[in-house]
Amino acid sequence: MKRTMLLIALVFGFSLRAYSQQDSLVVLFWNVENFFDYRSENKPQYWTKRRFQAKCDAVAKTLLRVADRYGRLPDAVGFAEVENAFVLRQLLSETALRKLDYRIVHYESPDHRGIDCALLCRRSTLPLRGSAPKHVPDSAGGVMATRDILLAEFDSLAILVNHHPSQLGGKADRRELAFARLRALTDSLHAAGQPRTLAVGDFNEDRWGENRRSGPANDERVGRNGKGTIKYNGKWEKIDGGFAEGFLRVREEVFDDPVLLEADKAFGGEKPRRTFVGPRYTGGVSDHLPVVFLVYY
Repeated sequence: MKRTMLLIALVFGFSLRAYSQQDSLVVLFWNVENFFDYRSENKPQYWTKRRFQAKCDAVAKTLLRVADRYGRLPDAVGFAEVENAFVLRQLLSETALRKLDYRIVHYESPDHRGIDCALLCRRSTLPLRGSAPKHVPDSAGGVMATRDILLAEFDSLAILVNHHPSQLGGKADRRELAFARLRALTDSLHAAGQPRTLAVGDFNEDRWGENRRSGPANDERVGRNGKGTIKYNGKWEKIDGGFAEGFLRVREEVFDDPVLLEADKAFGGEKPRRTFVGPRYTGGVSDHLPVVFLVYY
């Protein structure tokens, strides 16, 4: 009887491992806050090559810490606030990621700050089939000066990386246009036969409650663990996340690793440790925490 139970446990354990590797993905999204090229004319004077490299190392180590927690490297990593492809190439060539098989998906966008969305995807687990930048139209039918939505397509899966207009300056109407564009894109993907979509990003507001109808068509709100991704005036807000459609299950967790946090001396508790507070260098990575999506087919 004991031998039979052991055999059942071994077979069951093997089947779970096989399922987790073959029928699931780990996808991460992270607004990496002003990840500028140290050579750029847009960079602040205090943004140096040494500080840039330190940020590259910290981002790379965070991805490895995600692998430690979830048992595998992220198959795809969506970024917001990356300045250009050079930043991504340095991240992959000059850090602990250099021996891994990530490839870059990036396009320059019309954003006035010069920041873009980007995606890294592993060649071995998520081969890229196609990609494109998708402009967000303004109210006059032109192209909005904001971040393009990045579309990457794989076998039976599309990932859209978003960074919607900020809350500064009363830009709610611009966010509505960005959400409308996202809905239209997901609708067109499904109409074209794409069975699964995952839209991840910094939506610059909490869309997961009563306003979820403003997300992609027929969206299913993925799981949340009650923790925010950014702290503003002492309160955690959940403005980074995603919408999923066509999956068996999608679980979402904020990656609140202690390395990414520091004491909040003004309001108590903890807050994300930023790279800069004004011109003062603090050695952190971002004012946002990453979000991890465990995607099951």
